[in-house]
Amino acid sequence: MTPAARVGAAIEALEEIEETGRPADAVLGGFFRARRHIGASDRKAVAERVFGVLRRRARLDWHLARRGVEPTARARMLARLLLVDRLQEPGSVFGRGKYAPAPLDEAELDLFMALAGEPLEPPDMPASVRAECPAWAERGLRESLGGAFAEEMKALAEPAPVDLRVNALKTTRREARRLLFREGVRTEPVEASPWALRCEGRPALGRTRAFREGLVEVQDAGSQRVAQAVGAGPGMQVVDFCAGAGGKALALAADMEGKGRVVATDVHDKRLARLGERMRRAGAHNIERRLLESERDRWVRRQRGKFDRVLVDAPCTGTGSWRRNPDARWTRDGPGLAELVALQDRILESAARLVKPGGRLVYATCSLLADENEARVARFLDAAPGFARAEDDLRISPARDGSDGFYAAILEREEALCANDSAT
Repeated sequence: MTPAARVGAAIEALEEIEETGRPADAVLGGFFRARRHIGASDRKAVAERVFGVLRRRARLDWHLARRGVEPTARARMLARLLLVDRLQEPGSVFGRGKYAPAPLDEAELDLFMALAGEPLEPPDMPASVRAECPAWAERGLRESLGGAFAEEMKALAEPAPVDLRVNALKTTRREARRLLFREGVRTEPVEASPWALRCEGRPALGRTRAFREGLVEVQDAGSQRVAQAVGAGPGMQVVDFCAGAGGKALALAADMEGKGRVVATDVHDKRLARLGERMRRAGAHNIERRLLESERDRWVRRQRGKFDRVLVDAPCTGTGSWRRNPDARWTRDGPGLAELVALQDRILESAARLVKPGGRLVYATCSLLADENEARVARFLDAAPGFARAEDDLRISPARDGSDGFYAAILEREEALCANDSAT
């Protein structure tokens, strides 16, 4: 594809993302599958252009709004080409070849002349726009992050690196690095996690032997640290209560050296189905999948007090993962914050019943909002006197740690649960 054709494809993909409201990575996956003629290098270039717009959406829209221009996919791309790439001649992209975007019309030519040479972040741009912070989250993030707000928001606007978790069931970090290097993938250890590797660039991992044979899994280093905080060991009985596709469940199984039992639960069968293939590839034979009807499924009541470790990786706004999902801050189609915190309270209360005396309960989110983190734990501890903090809370910062943002509270059950905890 020519550079102009790549721009044209990126505009098409952005239009589809806007129309469907689905996550950008999922839309791009389908977009490329429907266009088999787009090769690997072109897919990468198109994706970079798409995410380049999404990561600057607030700033681009601000420039367009000042000039009375509707923020369409095409207008945003033109603004990005002018404000970031410093496009000099519209004819070098628009109308240049069969798959290029159409030539600029008169209104677009006016926009071209208005934006040419303008800085992306002029002095009068509001701080919230500069930070790419949506209105629904700004107050909560400012209260939670305090003086670190600008620094953290800047970090969340940058692309996330590709992190790997070395599967201790099959290899060591040193051997995995060596094998990846032979296959052209350069990595560096992440100090904060004993099994984490950070890739140089964005390699095609699916083609490597290390990935195909389950020696490594793609997993953010911060997510790995949350799994470590559970303190799972060989022979334990462990629950990953909101397992999703099972990244943390796989990490727990490896920490347990394949001995004992990990029960991965979720209310979405498709997510658990994806875990099945990952389990087989990783050789994690001590993981059991269980579909629940709700957080108060009868299974929870029957398993009361039987587990050494319970991880609650609660559904949340995902503010800590905006580096990977820049569109999520603008296209949230799930429950609002009030609904989420109510769900988080119910999940935490229910999952706590599974913990045996002396066992550990870890509540975690990939959110930076205190309402979803410290406030939920404080409410739980007020209502559950049999639990107390076993360690200081874990807070993982995109700006400081170079990982997604995570929070984890490590709690311990000191005595029997209250009688009302047996209720469904």
